[in-house]
Amino acid sequence: MRTPRTARTPRIPRTARTARTPRTARTAAVLLTALALTAAAGCSSSGGKDSEEQPSGGGGGGKPATTERLKIAMVTHSGEGDTFWDIVRRGAEAAATKDNVEFLYAADKEGKEQAQLVQTYIDQDVDGIVVTLAKPEAVREVVKKAVAAGIPVVTINSGGQFSQEVGALSHIGQDESVAGEAVGEELNKRGRKKAVCVIHEQGNVSLEDRCAGVKKTFEGTVENLNVDGTNMPAATSSIEAKLQSGKDIDTVVTLGAPFAAASVQAKDGAGSDAEIDTFDLNAEVVKRLKAKEIGFAVDQQPYLQGYLAVDELWLNKTNLNVIGGGKPVLTGPALVTEKDVPALEKLTADGTR
Repeated sequence: MRTPRTARTPRIPRTARTARTPRTARTAAVLLTALALTAAAGCSSSGGKDSEEQPSGGGGGGKPATTERLKIAMVTHSGEGDTFWDIVRRGAEAAATKDNVEFLYAADKEGKEQAQLVQTYIDQDVDGIVVTLAKPEAVREVVKKAVAAGIPVVTINSGGQFSQEVGALSHIGQDESVAGEAVGEELNKRGRKKAVCVIHEQGNVSLEDRCAGVKKTFEGTVENLNVDGTNMPAATSSIEAKLQSGKDIDTVVTLGAPFAAASVQAKDGAGSDAEIDTFDLNAEVVKRLKAKEIGFAVDQQPYLQGYLAVDELWLNKTNLNVIGGGKPVLTGPALVTEKDVPALEKLTADGTR
């Protein structure tokens, strides 16, 4: 587990640190009222959908904050078709609606392009940036540049160990090493002996940390398998070939929900008896948990990551708050099994879990 970081003094709003035109402060009463969790999931990026159009699982309706309208951008390392980031985005959009924020979103799986997207938002002079650090070497300098320009940054999901270094207010997500260790311990309880850990994005430090965590606590053997996460048929074929060549493999651990279903298909194709376990949750995973095609899933609450990140930037801008006092804010891990399905089916169908 990472050594706790020393709590930092809340970041002073840019209006007090740069030569920008001062903005009107709102009363404390308005701020307290606006903190009520009245967000609704599934809003548009500009926060314009009516509450009746939004999934019931994302919270109730309510009027947005009357604080000054801000512009907050999010840049992630999402690959095409990765449904995990749809859930993150819904959480961010819900908070943006509540906070009277114009929300902007962009993503690229390549670190260099991700850095360029961050630069674009710096050039647009946004009021805050949410960013992932899956490829820290590629994006750290541009994130530092944003902070130096007076734009507060919150990191989410990946690369939490680099968050303080780049000057972010805080990191919101799960400790990936701890999550991996939890998986290894659960595999021990299930009597597993040989596992394959499927990495769907090479160079992603968080995925590597997950597999390393599994290896640390698992009493059996673990072998990493790299697949192309943007080509699901190819990924499925790679997993199937691995199971065909390793008949003693009794567990496949995938690091993203879409790859769990692919592994179930690969298992059937290979005639394997391996148990499929996965990181992350979506409606398909819950369905397969219910059918006992997946043993367990690790939930890191992606909706909460997006929601808290936008909310923290708004709170910092309007009330000088820093969630967690500058230390990592953990949204997971939690192990989910078929016993949890009844409580989760509607929420995953709504796209908020």
